[in-house]
Amino acid sequence: MKLELRYCNITVTDVDESLAFYPDTLGLEQRSDVGAGVNRWATPGSATRPGLEYVLSVPRAGRSEADGDALQELLTQGLLPQVVFSTDDVGAAFERVKSSGAEVLQEPVDRPWGVRDSAFRDPSGKTVRIQQTTGA
Repeated sequence: MKLELRYCNITVTDVDESLAFYPDTLGLEQRSDVGAGVNRWATPGSATRPGLEYVLSVPRAGRSEADGDALQELLTQGLLPQVVFSTDDVGAAFERVKSSGAEVLQEPVDRPWGVRDSAFRDPSGKTVRIQQTTGA
């Protein structure tokens, strides 16, 4: 039996702003853009993982008003989980994202668990980490 992650939800404040960041800045492929208003979502993905898409949607998309309000509050407070991407060249990825004007939280640094790690904020304020395995 084969079992793989198919979709990873990334809650955002604005789908258009997030499309300027995730596909354009990070270099992901734009795969779909569906719906309108609060029921709109878009799915970028990576050429190296064709079966995985990142669902960019606002807190109220497809949710009850109460659930959407609760998720919006968590997003506003910066309490939603971070997103971590891996790359084979964290230095180049860091420079690309930095040159876009994204807020830098951490320049690349070697970690004792075997990664070189950097961090930014996406347009919604979510922490986005970009890591490269160093084998240490």
